[in-house]
This record gives sequence, C-alpha cells and structure tokens, in this order.
Amino acid sequence: MNKNCVGLIGIGMMGEPMARNIAAAGFDLVLCDADRGKATGLAEEIGARACATPVELARETRMVITMLPNSAVVGEVLFGENGFASAAQAGTLVVDMSSGDPHATIGFGERLADAKIRMIDAPVSGGVPRARAGTLTIMVGGDETAFGEAESVLNAMGCPTHVGIFGAGQAMKALNNLVSAGGFLIGIEALLIGQKFGLSPDVMVDILNSSSGMNNSTKNKFRQYVLSRDFDAGGFAISLMAKDVGIAMNVAHATGTPAPFAAHCADAWAAASNMLGAKADHTAITRMCEAFAGIELKKTDQEAAQ
Repeated sequence: MNKNCVGLIGIGMMGEPMARNIAAAGFDLVLCDADRGKATGLAEEIGARACATPVELARETRMVITMLPNSAVVGEVLFGENGFASAAQAGTLVVDMSSGDPHATIGFGERLADAKIRMIDAPVSGGVPRARAGTLTIMVGGDETAFGEAESVLNAMGCPTHVGIFGAGQAMKALNNLVSAGGFLIGIEALLIGQKFGLSPDVMVDILNSSSGMNNSTKNKFRQYVLSRDFDAGGFAISLMAKDVGIAMNVAHATGTPAPFAAHCADAWAAASNMLGAKADHTAITRMCEAFAGIELKKTDQEAAQ
C-alpha cells in the first residue's frame, strides 16, 4: 500500500476542487462518490483512481478524507452497507472535513477507536472560490500527532490550524457560520430600515464598509449578490447555513450557554430554508426579510441605470 495514497469520499461542489489540489500536490489520490460516474470521470481527468464503494477504498489507503453534506451521511459512509470502517486497517486515519455535528462526530470516533481506527475533524471555511484556489481555512480538532500526519495533505487545500480537542474543529466551523449568518441578517435589516427612512442602500453599504458596521457580508455579499439581485454567492445553500447555525445552537445547549440572539438567528434561517427552498443560495434569505418589511431593496446604481 502506497504511503502517499490518500482517499477522498465526496466530490461535490467543494470536494471536486479539493481533489484537484490534492492531486496537483503529487499525492496518489483515490476517489469515491455516490455518483460513480462522476468519480471515474474526475479521476481520469486529474490522474487519480476511483473506487466504487467506501469499503473498496478502505483496502487502498491508510488515510481517507470525507467531504460530505452532514453527519448522517458521514455515519452511513463509515458504518453503513459497504461502509469504510468494515475494511479499514488498524491505524487508518479518517479526516472528516464535512460540516457536521461535533457530538455526532465524537460518537463516530469512539466507534472507530474500538477497531483501532483514528479520526480527526477538519471542516473548512472559504467556499468554492477558495477551495479552487487552495486557500481554505481548515479548523482541525483531535490528536495532534494525527494532525501532523495529515498536515501535508491539508496544506494542499488551504491553511490548517489545530484548534483543540476532537470535535473542536466542527464546533469552531459552526460558530464561525453563526457569526456570519447573524452579520448577514442584521445587515439586511439595517438596509431595509434605512431604505424606508430614505437612505440609498448603495450609500449605506459604502458607509458600512468604511465604518464600524463593516463585516464579511457588507464587504463581499451585499453589493455583489443582494443589491445586484443575483442571489448567487457561489453555491452555499440556505439549508447548509441553517444546518450550521443549528449545530452552533446544539453546542450552546450542550455547554449550558444562554444564547438568545443566536436562537433568533437559527429560527430565521430555518424559516427561510422552508420558505425559499433548501437549494436556494443563502443570500436569498434577503427575500424573506423583504417580505417581512413589505419592500424590496433597490438595485445598485449601476444595475438600476441599465
């Protein structure tokens, strides 16, 4: 078995560019996906190999990355029919880069440990553009020795930082997205209030971005995807944001931390996912806020002039 061999399960919108960067870094890469044709096609394109099932992949590598939609899917891939764990050798390292629930992940790690299979969590932030560029922020939780073993592979995809105990990476990812989700919502509400008062949303965004109200959404989303009315910020679905904010609330409850603003935020994102459809881009939550306010934010000056 090639010590430079790495498996990757899950080649969706994030997994595909991550696979390209791993292969470009010179690793012997083995791909697996529920869509077998997609795995085979990408493998041929980037000089990798493809396996039909996780159990088949387990026979090929001692390190596997999972990049999957949620913890339920991770659990199925690891322990379900043709699951990875059923054939993985003792000492194998599972690097879960999915945005999952840290408590579920800790449970997976305990089950794997019974078979002497190791696991760390390493979720990412940065979206598809930074996945393509290989500049993702990677938050790693778990054993530091295992992190050291995976670090060269993680470096191919971005900047990994060890943040604490097993599960801490996924907790950090959820809390990061809670802050992002809250910043987006409060900013949209401010734009709606201001427009009703008589302010131009364009001018408001400029002022926010040169003042203390600036955040990632005011800088990188409001003009580009909201005021343009595109509502397409690179494929991060509203249901995924709702899931991550919900995970953050689970962490709050588990730690006994009162979080009233976060609870309102979680309710709003869950409602928006139901109202607008799970596949809608997360920036489309603006439409729900507009419905509440009874107005639609004006397009940018440039768009309005066309």
